[in-house]
Amino acid sequence: MGDDEHMWLTERFGLSVPVVGAPMANVSGGRLTAAISAAGGLGMLGAGSAVTADWIRTEGAIAAESGKPYGIGLMAWSVQERPEHLEAMLELKPALVSLSFGDYTPYVGTLQAAGIVVATQAGTVADARAAIDAGVDVIVARGAEAGGHGRNAVATLPLLQAILDLTDLPVLAGGGISGARGLAAVMAAGAAGGWIGTAFITCVEAQTKESARQAIIAADETATVYGTVFDAASRAGWPDEFGGRALRNAYFDNWEGREDELKSDDTGHAEYVDGSKTADPARASIYAGQGVGALTGQPTAAEVVEEFATYRDYLRAALNDGSK
Repeated sequence: MGDDEHMWLTERFGLSVPVVGAPMANVSGGRLTAAISAAGGLGMLGAGSAVTADWIRTEGAIAAESGKPYGIGLMAWSVQERPEHLEAMLELKPALVSLSFGDYTPYVGTLQAAGIVVATQAGTVADARAAIDAGVDVIVARGAEAGGHGRNAVATLPLLQAILDLTDLPVLAGGGISGARGLAAVMAAGAAGGWIGTAFITCVEAQTKESARQAIIAADETATVYGTVFDAASRAGWPDEFGGRALRNAYFDNWEGREDELKSDDTGHAEYVDGSKTADPARASIYAGQGVGALTGQPTAAEVVEEFATYRDYLRAALNDGSK
């Protein structure tokens, strides 16, 4: 591959760096989204199930202020319960919408008819086949290393290779891509770009609370755990099919293996809610992927995108080494 490996993102969205900021609830609001887009990537607003349609409109307007394309990510199961979220998106008409985790098929045509590019996250080859059948425009190969919600079935690299062999649709790689080396690896494999979440969590523009920032910076690559404990505690409505990867803490350890009990345990629920409100790292869910060990400070989004842009140097070095 040459210097045109990210041509799809360039042609479709005008990106100078093949980086899409993964939509992260309580992290990627309008400010972070705009900052990633202004830096040459594509920022995405993370609209959690609890936000209002007005929140989406307000934060979407902030995201649009950069004058650059941006995206919005929603959960399909949540849209079924909150159709006003979809209505708000159609009003904003972002360049890209990601709908994942649940039955997104009823919304693909509606979004595309509005001129919106539609993506979905696939955690298995079966997910990717379903996405192709649904007519999406781009597939995110989301490996088990990724932070936040998704499947824990297959790691990024084997999943990416299998999906690239399956389809000619553009494929973004997500999970464990903590910097330019990781981006170079997936671009060399044939990905259209990286779906980057964890690397942006501690950015100055992120909504991440200070105590969570410090816990994330202190964490190494072994500090995350996957499960449904925090979903059982939050009662937000996440299907059990999709767990989440977050920093391991005392609350998780206390309830792991007792998720069904936790769903109806009011004391456990109250403890989690209080931990979330007070941003207590021992009781709150701090979602992050296995790339968390690479985070050492609180950079600007532009600095993160700039570092990712050096992936080309690693590709050139590999090509030069291979030609000797």
